[in-house]
Amino acid sequence: MLLSLLLLPLGLVAAETGIDAWLRYAPIPEAHKYAGRIPTQVIALNSSDLSPVLTGAKELEQGISSIFGQSCNVNRWHGGHRGGAQRPTSSIVIGTVAEYSSYAAKDSKKPIPKLVNDGFYLDTTGREVLILGSNERGALYGAFEYLSLLAQGNVTKVAYASNPEVPIRWINQWDNLRDGGTHGSVERGYGGKSLFFWNGEVRPDLTRAAQYARLLASIGINAVVVNNVNANETILNSTNLDGVARIADVFRPYGVQLGLSLYFASPKALGALNTFDPLDQSVINWWTNITDEIYERVPDFAGYLVKANSEGQPGPLTYNRTLAQGANLFAKALQPHGGVCVFRAFVYDSTTINETVWADDRANAAVDFFDGLDDQFMDNVVVQIKYGPIDFQVREAVSPLFSHLRQTATSVELQITPEYLGQNVHLVYLAPLWKEILDFDLRVDGAPSTVKSIVNGTRFKNTLGGFAGVAGAGNNQTWLGSHLAMSNLYAYGKLAWNADADSVEMLQAWTKLTFSHDQKVIDTVTSMSMASWPAYEGFSGNLGIQTLTNILNGHYGPDPQSQENNPYGQWYRADATTIGMDRTVSNGTGNAGQYPPEVAAAYESVDTTPENLLLWFHHLPYTHVLKSGETIIQHFYNAHYNGSAVSNTFPAQWESLKPYIDTQRYEEQLFRLVYAAGHSLVWRDSINNYFFNVSSIADEQNRVLNHPYRIEAESMELEGYHPYLVHPFHAASGTYAIVTDNNSTQGSATASVPFPAGKYDVAVNYYDQVIGNATWELYLDDSLVGEWKGDFEYSVGSARVFYIDGQSAIRKTFKGVDVKANATVKIVGKGDGMEPAPVDYISFLPQGVVD
Repeated sequence: MLLSLLLLPLGLVAAETGIDAWLRYAPIPEAHKYAGRIPTQVIALNSSDLSPVLTGAKELEQGISSIFGQSCNVNRWHGGHRGGAQRPTSSIVIGTVAEYSSYAAKDSKKPIPKLVNDGFYLDTTGREVLILGSNERGALYGAFEYLSLLAQGNVTKVAYASNPEVPIRWINQWDNLRDGGTHGSVERGYGGKSLFFWNGEVRPDLTRAAQYARLLASIGINAVVVNNVNANETILNSTNLDGVARIADVFRPYGVQLGLSLYFASPKALGALNTFDPLDQSVINWWTNITDEIYERVPDFAGYLVKANSEGQPGPLTYNRTLAQGANLFAKALQPHGGVCVFRAFVYDSTTINETVWADDRANAAVDFFDGLDDQFMDNVVVQIKYGPIDFQVREAVSPLFSHLRQTATSVELQITPEYLGQNVHLVYLAPLWKEILDFDLRVDGAPSTVKSIVNGTRFKNTLGGFAGVAGAGNNQTWLGSHLAMSNLYAYGKLAWNADADSVEMLQAWTKLTFSHDQKVIDTVTSMSMASWPAYEGFSGNLGIQTLTNILNGHYGPDPQSQENNPYGQWYRADATTIGMDRTVSNGTGNAGQYPPEVAAAYESVDTTPENLLLWFHHLPYTHVLKSGETIIQHFYNAHYNGSAVSNTFPAQWESLKPYIDTQRYEEQLFRLVYAAGHSLVWRDSINNYFFNVSSIADEQNRVLNHPYRIEAESMELEGYHPYLVHPFHAASGTYAIVTDNNSTQGSATASVPFPAGKYDVAVNYYDQVIGNATWELYLDDSLVGEWKGDFEYSVGSARVFYIDGQSAIRKTFKGVDVKANATVKIVGKGDGMEPAPVDYISFLPQGVVD
């Protein structure tokens, strides 16, 4: 069997679903060369079936057997000293440092470096491989570390300790319980239904939950908050608490603790009290009793995550209490049990800010709400701060709140899912973004004060703090909806363990473990991934203007106007001549002044503000000249063309890997990359059209509104179709699309092709809504070129909406089509359900040309 495996290409062409992610334990190249050099037995220094030590031993058994094609067995040590005569010749010893002290003979004990909680020591230099943890979870982490090295073909002798930088390395799942259309869903998750809940209760079958815990343990995650921060009080009823205990049971062998999000008004909504005032004794008693009940069921319960007084959620401000008083309500109930209250700093009031008031600014909210509270939080409270002051934008300034909380532990909230950055349909590798945030120096009191040094406690001498990752994993076999998106989950865990981890090194290790050791695969995935965030920023929003997406619906497609003239505070205040938020102290909202003096001074001036945040802090004319020599408006045009052009290289790069990737994962990922390349053009045109319309300043290169390869659908001869004015106007190439006269009837659009004979890539831009499955056919001279169905809602997990707009806009391309001179092109569309088979335009692209 081993020989046959070795004859396969390095990428392995056997079908894979992606469910094993980076834990495939695929045979490494020339695995037979390592015969006799890899231990054949594992000695587990803990015999409990629920112990992470035994889990680690079984993982080693599975991994070594699969990677090297050799048998490996687990032996359980049941206590007592091991004599010298009993020493095995080829084994891995896994356990805690304390267990190893009892196991090893005095003359054979090795000095173990200092380990903190969850840390481990890995030593492969001696007759035995030692994997020793400060605790049982640490031993499991060490096992995964050793297997990661082996699976990457690294069998060199090593001896080192590895300690996590932070105690809180949590995942926030936004899984919903509530019935009425959202039950079993994951808010801002694009990888399927909830792993944990269905129809308002915990799922009977938690197999996938256990598999998820395994994945998370392999990257050092130590807790999961399993329900949405927009919490439902019924998570605390007795049925669901029993269910929560079952989730904790399947987590426990992997060392993953369980946490819960709370609905602040639960004492009233669930407990029949007439108040949820955090200072009311009946409320205090209610939360104390509920907390005690949870610990009776889940003795290793991690703690609570609380979203309060944000986006309409109730909280302590309802009763004129402070946020600290609200957080301490839960901290006091948790304290006797050793639990942690994580209190989110995402607090803003959309009813009191107004775009027409020049000083109003949502970016000020977190500091405004937490100002003066730093010394009032209990020691087991951690304030969880989104990396920027708005909401997971493609680029934001670092949240100034990190510099204000010195006595209070903090954690940085990062979005893995990712909501505003393409929802795992577009490729966006996020580690470089996160590294910029973590490495940013806030210069508190004029001293080095990186965000990572603040959340790991070294800057302000806090013992708690860390990382929160909004993951959005679901029951899709790919977990996040996309195979390439899993690099973000992997990188999140590695950065939470060590914030100095390198973006490229993490990515390349993940690629080896996930796909192949072949250097072409590694280089290609690295090239695509490292270019992906700049490309997405390029065609969505740049110069600090935020992600110009539709914020009123799915947070997915282009719609810059949706961010203006509403109370949500994601404004950029564009008019006919100027653009950008003025966040200066001298003339604006004062947000720059929330930063320590050195940073504030840099942001106050146009000349010293980093240009990638220029419009985040300054309101400037479109004609303002950047250091590149471009005006702001011309930079917009160029960046959107350049970003979409990069996105359009991804499909071909991925196609070059076909011999190295198994068919299923290759095809599934190609499908997304092709779709995203077409959608990047929708983004490019929509944003450029919008700002041309607002500014009336032409593109110097005459690209905007000039598309020589297109035939606009509304200009064709229509039968059973009629023109439809798209809203927003810029989501259609010529402001109009065509729709069938009736949602269930057929229409046709015909035109003479005004291009010379030749071979073309023929692209049809259309709209696929989620309210039916319309169908389309494309003909040239009455010969069928291709047909397709509007069923993207089943194959793309983004937050689809039913409008004809930039979110539902899609491109279908037929490559290498022979087109005769004076050919006739015809689109036939048939409506279905409430979908009227909308079409925007057809492009005839000479091969190699991007529209």
